Amino acid sequence: MALGVILRSFTGALGQLGDSRFRRVLLLGVGLSLALLIAATAGFAYLVGWITPENATLPGLGEVHWLDDVLSWGALLLLLGLSVFLMIPVASAISSMFLDDVADAVEEVHYPALPAAHRLSLGDSIRDAVNFLGVLVGANLLALVLYLLFTPAAPFIFWGLNGFLLGREYFTLAALRRHDRAEAKRLRRRHAGTIWMAGVLMAVPLSVPLINLLVPILGAATFTHLYHALVPHSDAASLRYPQR
Repeated sequence: MALGVILRSFTGALGQLGDSRFRRVLLLGVGLSLALLIAATAGFAYLVGWITPENATLPGLGEVHWLDDVLSWGALLLLLGLSVFLMIPVASAISSMFLDDVADAVEEVHYPALPAAHRLSLGDSIRDAVNFLGVLVGANLLALVLYLLFTPAAPFIFWGLNGFLLGREYFTLAALRRHDRAEAKRLRRRHAGTIWMAGVLMAVPLSVPLINLLVPILGAATFTHLYHALVPHSDAASLRYPQR
């Protein structure tokens, strides 16, 4: 039952990938993420160069004049390498600020009888995006220990952990459009198993380069469908909207 609902939600999301609003969110998320990572990399390299003296004396080498250049380029290469791993959580977090557009597109096509949903304010969207990024990066850094201890099971740990986090985030985003935070959390707890399974389905593409950049879009669309499947509204007028 749950698997069928998840698959129908996912195929519904796939069928709408050509929507112009989906593309807009994808381009915004990826573009802003690249700009942020480039700015952070350049800023960090400049900072290292600024605090490193131009001339230094090293044991066995005497006075050298290239230490600041070496450290600056080393910092640049290090952050470029880290950006490969940071791109996805950063893109996911930034994209989450614009996912109302994806959910609006889904509901306009598939649930046209419903009244307009509540949209989070820009401040709330930024706050949720920052919190999501912090949890996503922090949890995966802590999970590195498990990846090293249980290397053969590392992919399953990765999918399970990120599936839980993605499911939690995207279902909450979908529910907040029509409920307050307390009700959204209650619904999330009530359907925790199904939400986790759907989150794992979203987490698997994270392992595939380029395809992983579609995860925020697919996640928002899939969980909008999943929300409506799990929380049916026989009477659209009975929907409870957040009091802001």
